Amino acid sequence: MSKILPALLAATALTFSTAAQAQTGNTANARRAMPAPVAPDPKVAALRDAALKDDVAWDIVEGITTEIGPRPDGSEAEGRAREWAVAKLKKLGFKNVRIEPYDLNNIWERGVETAEVVSPFPQPLRLTALGNSGATPAEGLTAPIVYFETVNDLMLAPEGSLKGKIAFVSNAMQATQDGSGYGSNGIARFLGPNLAAKKGAAAIVIRSIGTDRGRGPHAGGTNFEPGVAPIPAAALSVADAENLERIVKRGKTVTLHLTLTPKFVGTRTSGNVVAEVPGTDPKAGIITIGGHLDSWDLGTGAIDDGAGIAITTAAAKRLMDAGRHRRTIRVVWFGDEETGGWGGIAYAKAHADERHALAAESDSGADNVWKVSTNFPESAKAVGDRIAVALAPIGVVRGREDVHGGTDVGPTLALGVAGIDLHQSALRYFDWHHTPEDTLDRIDPEQLRQNVAAWTAMLATVADAPEEIGPVPAKP
Repeated sequence: MSKILPALLAATALTFSTAAQAQTGNTANARRAMPAPVAPDPKVAALRDAALKDDVAWDIVEGITTEIGPRPDGSEAEGRAREWAVAKLKKLGFKNVRIEPYDLNNIWERGVETAEVVSPFPQPLRLTALGNSGATPAEGLTAPIVYFETVNDLMLAPEGSLKGKIAFVSNAMQATQDGSGYGSNGIARFLGPNLAAKKGAAAIVIRSIGTDRGRGPHAGGTNFEPGVAPIPAAALSVADAENLERIVKRGKTVTLHLTLTPKFVGTRTSGNVVAEVPGTDPKAGIITIGGHLDSWDLGTGAIDDGAGIAITTAAAKRLMDAGRHRRTIRVVWFGDEETGGWGGIAYAKAHADERHALAAESDSGADNVWKVSTNFPESAKAVGDRIAVALAPIGVVRGREDVHGGTDVGPTLALGVAGIDLHQSALRYFDWHHTPEDTLDRIDPEQLRQNVAAWTAMLATVADAPEEIGPVPAKP
């Protein structure tokens, strides 16, 4: 029933919409807008439905979180994760399994991170340093805070007005299905520290970019412009940021003691793990799919992005076990995404001369796929139509002809390769994103299987599509 209901609802909605148009005299317009019928492919449907019982994805994400745990890019743990990945992919039966290494420069390592309100109401705060943060002195830094409700308020602060002070930006992110709040509220993390440094701040603390109300802070990277000296920068847990905001609104000067001692440790090796399901037609182009192997250090990297590598790998295995296909499917576990996206950049450079038909990634957790977006060239629009029909029975609606891609495949899409976004529900994702709560128990096995089914249907459609999937306008 869970598989049938979304299709019935979609059919009901379409019938209601058409009837409403007829009642308002728009019957002719409704007929002109009616899409051409698309016959479902029974082979694709069978693969999709079988994937709803998949256990490969759970086995992968359970294994890597249990046997490796957190995997910061360039770390010893990430190196062990690469070797684990090679062994796992070979055992699953993939071909041409290998590591494609590259160097990471200026590896950032977390140090001591503590904070406390000194006055007017002494108490400890929970926070975590942002990636690429500067450091306080070893004994810490004590200074008054200047409160900004939003990043825009920080932007309006006069030049030099923050000298000797700690900026505090509190911005409340709301849960949305498409995760759009991360982009708008995330500016406080992405750009806020650089902006505060240019205005003379001694340090900055922000409310975590998350939708929870807990005391687990959300990690994440930030960047400073060339010539701007990095200042200590940290994210307060949402609960502690709200408490600090209440203290500020008591109308008294608030002083913090902040200790952050991160450091940069030079160059280390990372690498992408690559595996393939060889196709029968080398001229048809490669389908590159995957997620990122690295993770932040606070949790075990289950939803970000153990789930993504598990989902895409499980779907590729289903195609592999079903027989030969026209296009080669290449699974990539990108080694660095979190602190610069160097895995995606290295892949695009190494494979720029190859013909790619498609690139797509899974990197938004493991909750249900609810929408699909494509950007196929005109000559291959029918492929997108068939994908939409194959996904409708498992509750996936069709989105606009626009693809975001993601950090891992973005550099490949920038070469003019077509992409697909299988949008996952983000209503829960940013409760745990980059926090100590990014652990295996956050993954719902049934929703994980729905993801595998969606990716399997998509891959089965594209892998054997007779159309040539040529270049598209390069996506910046």
